[in-house]
Amino acid sequence: MTSTLPGIELAPGVWTDRAELHFGFSRSSGPGGQNVNKVNSKTELRVRPESLHGLSDAALTRLRTQAGRRITLEGELLIVAESERTQEANRQICLRKLRDLIVAAATVPKIRRKTRPSKGSRLRRLDSKRAHSDKKRQRSTPRPE
Repeated sequence: MTSTLPGIELAPGVWTDRAELHFGFSRSSGPGGQNVNKVNSKTELRVRPESLHGLSDAALTRLRTQAGRRITLEGELLIVAESERTQEANRQICLRKLRDLIVAAATVPKIRRKTRPSKGSRLRRLDSKRAHSDKKRQRSTPRPE
């Protein structure tokens, strides 16, 4: 990634120092035969949300909220990947997951404004209901009076 920002760019306009990204590796679970028992391919990425530069305070709050249980008791964001057979592939997946989280947190949610149906739409709805009711009533057998 060629960029004028110092450190590593995680998302457009968001960066951190490489030293702030802490990668850990361990043995992955699941199928894979002897490879699972021999290779430390499971990757854990830990990063403090405060060390991400370029995020507004509101975006940082949204990031913490969206991360949910991925925030540890120490306040670190923990991202895990173990789907690939190599450490490097799982590192890339971790970085991609972090980028997706940051991009989602950086977008400002649209404010929902309450709206009411127009008078015309209400009248059309009632006319449709009335026509449907008349159609059903015409199908029934006449009642003796």
